[in-house]
Amino acid sequence: MAIKLIAIDMDGTLLNPQHQITPAVKSALGRARDKGVSIVLATGRPFVGVERYLMELDLQQDGQYCISNNGALVQRAQNGDCVAEVTLGFDDYLYVEQLARELGVHFQAFDKSHLYTPNKDISEYTIHEASLTGIPVRYRAVEEMDRNLRFPKLMMIDRPELLDKAIQRLPAKAQQSYTIMKSAPYYLEILDPRVNKGYGVKMLAEKLGLKQEEVMAIGDQENDLAMIEYAGTGVAMGNAIDSVKKIAQFVTKTNMEDGVAHAIEELVL
Repeated sequence: MAIKLIAIDMDGTLLNPQHQITPAVKSALGRARDKGVSIVLATGRPFVGVERYLMELDLQQDGQYCISNNGALVQRAQNGDCVAEVTLGFDDYLYVEQLARELGVHFQAFDKSHLYTPNKDISEYTIHEASLTGIPVRYRAVEEMDRNLRFPKLMMIDRPELLDKAIQRLPAKAQQSYTIMKSAPYYLEILDPRVNKGYGVKMLAEKLGLKQEEVMAIGDQENDLAMIEYAGTGVAMGNAIDSVKKIAQFVTKTNMEDGVAHAIEELVL
């Protein structure tokens, strides 16, 4: 069955190590789009961190979509309007923030437009996230937070060795109550238990009337596993972690070698 939708992770997949889309990748995506294939960026980033790449790929058009916050939000590429969303509430914020303090790691929370940190010693990884995506950072003590906010995702962030120790100490309640996954060695993402990139791709495919067999997904990290499992054609980058390569039907080249372009040439064009 012909592929009609390609869900593509961004960091480590679409983007090279310099966070750029190479000419070869841009060309392959353009030709796939001209063939009528929906190109969907599926990322852990918030929408503000996706916009410039949507513009660069000429995807900010009516009928085009993206998946942000690891599947919590399905948004119109044109303006960021949500067509499907699954978010967390303030009780979740309070529980995970307290847990992060108990485990000795930094914490941050996202609504649709801002990144909030209650840490006076703002983490270098919070600064990295803000500089990478362009999302505004707001320091807010817990008691200053708006209790009506909804959160696409919460995060524990810290040096990899500290974060790995914290992960080993996560209580069963947290593991049973949320989707918890690493998106980088220093980022642990916490979402509604239904949410992952696979769920986001599924929501969009069903909205568009597409079958799983018509979906292809490309990724490299733990947070890409669910969409690669969901897709009829799952593709791992050459630089992907072993667990991603293990479940993919196809392993392409690395993000330094135009791996996305290679996969699209082989499997779509």
